[in-house]
Amino acid sequence: MAMDVVDYEIKGSEMQFVEVELDPGEAAIGEAGSMFFMDTGIVMDTVFGDGSGGGQGGLFGKLLGAGKRLLTGESLFMTVYTNQAAAKQRVAFGAPYPGKILPMPLRELGGTLLCQKDAFLCAARGVSLGIAFQQKLGVGFFGGEGFIMQKLDGDGLAFVHACGTVVKRDLASGQSLMVDTGCVVAYTPSVDFEIQYVGKIKTALFGGEGLFLARMTGPGTIWLQSLPFSRLASRVFAAAPQRGGSREEGSLLPGFAAGGLLGGVLGGDDD
Repeated sequence: MAMDVVDYEIKGSEMQFVEVELDPGEAAIGEAGSMFFMDTGIVMDTVFGDGSGGGQGGLFGKLLGAGKRLLTGESLFMTVYTNQAAAKQRVAFGAPYPGKILPMPLRELGGTLLCQKDAFLCAARGVSLGIAFQQKLGVGFFGGEGFIMQKLDGDGLAFVHACGTVVKRDLASGQSLMVDTGCVVAYTPSVDFEIQYVGKIKTALFGGEGLFLARMTGPGTIWLQSLPFSRLASRVFAAAPQRGGSREEGSLLPGFAAGGLLGGVLGGDDD
């Protein structure tokens, strides 16, 4: 179906949101739970599948589209926000974690964009969401986040979010870049994505980067994030108390003292 052409404004710095302006009859699609606020003239409708509104192919097509979304870890449902008022209305979508929201004009990018499986935020109605499997065996076994990607098709505007600071790199034909797989936000289909062994056991074991890195070779455009959410989550988990209670920075000795005192009170005399 024809893509809706929408205007937008991205607001904020570390915790951004995108405000999309819809003309009468226009609509935007968003991930479940991503809506921030909306004008009263906008009507929400939850749909099964990718919410593109075209090419579903009946019940089987909807089941197939929903199944693809399930593989990427997303909800089976999408929400469509339609402006049913006589004037322009606005709906805003918020990013789920600190970082940047990136507008992706698919028409200018060749009609297709490959993204990390949790990167999609919202889009103009008509953009189709699917999945793309990396065809190379090494990516499947060792690619981590880069094995199953979200695939955005169409000629409309889509928005993806990234964690940390975003870097855009245009790779010339044959030019390569070594990247941590979790740092890849999106890239155009012309970019060759393959997994490469770091080459040294000592570096793999003690360098903190793992055994494998992604080798991305042009021509094409790639978008990278400085802080993958999985890395942020692992650091938070590592710093959290593992046995209940609370832990404060710099309070190691008082903790031991309090623990010994509490143990004496609860244990009593053993004599």
